Amino acid sequence: MNKKIQNIIKKKNKSKIVSLTAYSRNIAKILDKHCDIVLVGDSMANVLYGQNNTHKMNLANMIQHTISVKKGIKKSLLVVDMPKGSYTNLNLAKKNAKLLMRKTKCDAIKLESNNKNFEIIRSLVKNKIPVMGHIGFTPQFKKKFKIEGDTKKKAEKLLKEAKDIEKAGAFSIVLECLNPKASKLITNNLKIPTIGIGSSNDCDGQILVTDDMLGISGFYPKYVKKYLSLDRIIEKAIKKYTRDVKLKKFPSKKNFLNGSTYR
Repeated sequence: MNKKIQNIIKKKNKSKIVSLTAYSRNIAKILDKHCDIVLVGDSMANVLYGQNNTHKMNLANMIQHTISVKKGIKKSLLVVDMPKGSYTNLNLAKKNAKLLMRKTKCDAIKLESNNKNFEIIRSLVKNKIPVMGHIGFTPQFKKKFKIEGDTKKKAEKLLKEAKDIEKAGAFSIVLECLNPKASKLITNNLKIPTIGIGSSNDCDGQILVTDDMLGISGFYPKYVKKYLSLDRIIEKAIKKYTRDVKLKKFPSKKNFLNGSTYR
């Protein structure tokens, strides 16, 4: 097993796991200094491509962005979402996961659970492809957003699903938008770490979409803490640039090329 993955598993009940998303080298370089896990999420559909859901992302999209992200990663565990439709059966899942890992040199892939693809996880793990699971609100399979596990019966059903994913060989599991009692129940009954998003601080770690927490996505549900209004900072800089260009303050003589190195 990958040493980075072993270190993530060892953090359960000892140290909170920090995770964020990245879609480019420049952001990945910053995250790598502070995060345990960097996820190239299919959330890029919403964040970068302005789509209403993640359904139109394809393997080529994921590979392209992961190659860029990989260039900024030195220590973090690099995990990549398998896009919708890329793992509908055993053979397809194995073919696409192998291609993704070979092209990007990522450490692991993530699959959303539909409560039926446990054998796919098991097959991938047997083929030495590390898998992160994902339960609760799974955007690839569920159209309507709602809090998951809000009754005892529903929480126990989610626990069974999580245990089946663990039994299939996944090294960790994302819990998205679970009732706090359900996320605590699952976290306490799994040997593998849970990574929460909108699922309380009882999880072994947390993940957010980086653009959400920086304030540049325009998407700020209750479970997101906006740490910065980066959109305002960017706009301020662009306004200053615009003013300088119109007033002929930019470029100034110090910006002229005179035979020196381009960069």
